This record gives sequence, structure tokens and C-alpha cells, in this order.
Amino acid sequence: MLRLFRSPAFIGLLAALSATPVLARDANFGQVTLSPGFPRGAGMVAGNTGGSYSLPSLVNRDRNNTPCLGYGDETPDHIMVLQDDFSQLNIRVDSGGKDTTLVIKGPDNFALCGDDTGSSKDASVEASNLKPGEYSIWVGSLEPNKNWQYTLRVQE
Repeated sequence: MLRLFRSPAFIGLLAALSATPVLARDANFGQVTLSPGFPRGAGMVAGNTGGSYSLPSLVNRDRNNTPCLGYGDETPDHIMVLQDDFSQLNIRVDSGGKDTTLVIKGPDNFALCGDDTGSSKDASVEASNLKPGEYSIWVGSLEPNKNWQYTLRVQE
């Protein structure tokens, strides 16, 4: 057994694992990376709502003084990485009309929250003057532990 720990293969594996970069933050349903002019489909990701974590405990009110609502998981559902400045993005949830909410946190204490979109119960936000960086996105529901499938769409 001691030979295994001294073998070149084991030492090489250990070196490779220790050199592997660790992601800055995990997300339940992955990451999307966008640059200005991105293709329409590049800003679409899928996920499921669920959880009993109070999203207002992350952000009580956003930069527009809009209250943040809903329940989700403590871990962000998605990470959106913007590689350059964006003058405007529309971020919306499509769950087939379920009562969803959005919480977005980004660089420099950026926070944006969304609820219903017009007559639809699905949440959306219009975000302007976005800086490059990493944005954590939570898709929640107004009631705890609702498990709904959704598509998150980001458009310029």
C-alpha cells in the first residue's frame, strides 16, 4: 500500500488535482458567459425552482428600491458572466405562467429583483448599465418548496 503513495502515477495525479482551479462560485444549473452581440440562443438556460430559503435575506431591496420576493435555494441557480459592458439586458423567466421571482446580484453591490411581467406571473427585469463580471441569479417562487421547470432568457 505504501508503494502506491510513492508511485509516479499517484504523485502525478496528486499534483494535477492540486493545480486544478476551483470555481469562484457554484450554481445549481450552471453558468452562461455573454459578450455584446451574443447569438439569441446563447442566453437561454433551464432550471427548476425549489427551496425554502428566503430570497429577501440575500437582498431586501434592489437598486431601484424594488422589494425582493420569494423562496429558493441558498446557492444561486445560475451564474451569468458578462465579458464586457452591456447598456441593457432583458432577463426573464418562462415557467408557463407560474408565480416566479428573480434576484440578481453582481459586482459593486449591484442588485436587481423582479416579479410579475405585465399580466404574466413569470418574473422579468430590465437591467441597464451592466459592468463586466459575475452575476449570481436566483429564480424563486412566491411560496416555499415549489418545484417548477423554467427557461431563463437573457436578451439584449
